[in-house]
Amino acid sequence: MAWKHDIADPDNPRKIQCKYCQKKVTRGVYRLKHHLAGTQKDVEACKAVPDEIKREILQVVTDNAANYKAAGEILMRKRNKLYWTPCAAHCLDLMLEDLEKKISVHEETIPKGKKITTFIYSRTSLISILHHHTKNKDLMRPGATRFATSYLTLGCLYENKEALIRMFTSKEWKLSKCAKLRDGKAIEDVVLDKSFWKNIVVCLRGTTPLIKVLSLVDSDQKPVMGLIYEAMDQAKEEIQKNFNGVKKSIFVLFNFIHVFVSVLDIKC
Repeated sequence: MAWKHDIADPDNPRKIQCKYCQKKVTRGVYRLKHHLAGTQKDVEACKAVPDEIKREILQVVTDNAANYKAAGEILMRKRNKLYWTPCAAHCLDLMLEDLEKKISVHEETIPKGKKITTFIYSRTSLISILHHHTKNKDLMRPGATRFATSYLTLGCLYENKEALIRMFTSKEWKLSKCAKLRDGKAIEDVVLDKSFWKNIVVCLRGTTPLIKVLSLVDSDQKPVMGLIYEAMDQAKEEIQKNFNGVKKSIFVLFNFIHVFVSVLDIKC
């Protein structure tokens, strides 16, 4: 809605200009809404926006926790011009959290991946050996949310699968003090376990399409609410393709998807 009231900055795509007062706003439409409505202390309010436009912008977007939802419903009952919507990014993050905690292969695989990265990155000598075998590539990739980061890290581990196997079978590793530690032996067993790598593939088949949607809705570069419908349909199609249409694998994932997108009133 707020995008009707801005002018794009050709010199800086991260900035947009208010069409009423000509002020340039960073961080996209989120801050523009607050600029127009005058609803946030650290965002300068527009003094030239008409009152009817200011009222039109009064939308409340919060996390989808029960207390936020209840507060949103109370606000809508008290103020006819105000409407509450749950944050799409938060809903998707909750979905990823449920996948991690309630599907056994995810629940088993993600902690193993975290143990590998924690063990290596807490020891300078191992970081040096790692970078030698990965050609300076890292094993962690930050995501938009905590749970997206967990799956992106699994992706990094899989991309460096051969390098990690070389590292944990190398002479440098065998001669290192870390290889003699109980934790070191446990990490070596995980890296050399073929089932661990197979399980990573299973996890990523179901979550990579959802993380793409999360990246889309977490962006401030353009309005995305109208794109979520199509993005979720594409994610479901990609998941079906990734699992070769195996109904058992797809059914479990789709149950989680339907629960959370129903909160956003998205018909999948």
